[in-house]
Amino acid sequence: MRNRVAILIMTLGLLVWPVLAWGQGKVGLINLQEAIANTQEGKKAFADIQKKYQPRQQDLQRQQQDIQNLTDQLQKQAATLSDDERVRLSRELDDKQKIFKRATEDAQAEYQSDTQDALRRLGQKMVRVINEYAQQSGYALILEEAQVQPYFVTRDVEITEEIAKRYDAANPVEGAATSGAVSAPAATPATARPATPTPAAKPPANKPKP
Repeated sequence: MRNRVAILIMTLGLLVWPVLAWGQGKVGLINLQEAIANTQEGKKAFADIQKKYQPRQQDLQRQQQDIQNLTDQLQKQAATLSDDERVRLSRELDDKQKIFKRATEDAQAEYQSDTQDALRRLGQKMVRVINEYAQQSGYALILEEAQVQPYFVTRDVEITEEIAKRYDAANPVEGAATSGAVSAPAATPATARPATPTPAAKPPANKPKP
């Protein structure tokens, strides 16, 4: 996820660079992904993505519970099962684990794709806000925080919150309620990230990783 965000930031940076060329003026820092996530449009976009994958989460949890139940059955009845029944249940467990693994990987890949599409779409609009703000406020250069490691930063250098506010003003969302800051979207959704099931002889993890 970090590599994808870095590529996105570099791509968007090509659009900003002509305006933010070196010269006299202030230098600012922005966490672009955080700024996007803290706009009303960003919050709605990522909430919609989470809602989209909620049914997938429920289905993956159901599959994981089936695997757990079958694993428990094999372990608890190991002494009483016939060889044929043990083989049949082991094959069934193996099939369920493979299906679960594929479904989890597909959900993760699709979630990441949707998240990147949202970041790219909103990021292009965010760049226009940054350009306008930089020209109005006398900034010569605005850098992405993830790409630099500042050892000291004064308060007026960090512009993430200000840019998010200006984005909201320029791109109002109908019916949006005012809310506090939120974290940037995760690499993969809680809805699509259950623990990978263990081999047939061992029980899988109890619940998905948040």
